[in-house]
Amino acid sequence: MTTTYRPGYSGSGPGDITPDGCAVELYKRLPPDDSPKIVAAAVPPPATLLELGCGVGRMTRPLAALGFEVTAVDESAAMLAEVTGARDTVRSPIERLELGRTFDVVLLASFLVHAGDPAVRQGLLATCRRHVAPGGAVVIQREGEGWHTQVPRERPLLDGVARITASVDLGDGVREMHAEYVFPDAEWQQVFLSRPLTRAQFEEAVTAADLRVERYLDDARTWALARAGSGDGAA
Repeated sequence: MTTTYRPGYSGSGPGDITPDGCAVELYKRLPPDDSPKIVAAAVPPPATLLELGCGVGRMTRPLAALGFEVTAVDESAAMLAEVTGARDTVRSPIERLELGRTFDVVLLASFLVHAGDPAVRQGLLATCRRHVAPGGAVVIQREGEGWHTQVPRERPLLDGVARITASVDLGDGVREMHAEYVFPDAEWQQVFLSRPLTRAQFEEAVTAADLRVERYLDDARTWALARAGSGDGAA
């Protein structure tokens, strides 16, 4: 399959590769982490939950098992084809999503808030604001301290290893990140853009979308819970 990549993004390895360089087969083999439990501890189910950028459903399945009614959104048909546990799946770019309804919880994980293009980040957060119910919560995952500067680095992953091999300063606050995932039977590479955000910059971006950070959900402040601001939601 020929992939049309977004500018600054690419990927290689077995199986389908999405426009942002993500490998479907790689994500299918990765186990879920503790992220669904972090979400559930902050906003206990039962609740309706809009998962933006669900990928193959690594979080979808455990979120549904915990009692959330999940609507899962991704722009990749190949990713969505692997999703189970969701009440609904929707294929759409997140920035252009218009479901005409709101949810108790809106989830923006996978560090998507660090999009290299500020206009994309604004679109992502506007979608969150548009779809969160009055009194509901927006849960956002952000990069930890040193994520861009502690390079190269690696960590064990199943029977293989995940590496960040380079972090290239492109100017204007954007970095080009190089990652590789090496297993005995397969290897994938990905290049993507990321815009580092200090805590103050992150909170400023959230506020600009008529949301406000209420609290952080972990000691590293990689998970934030936001509520609607004082506006009417027409972000």
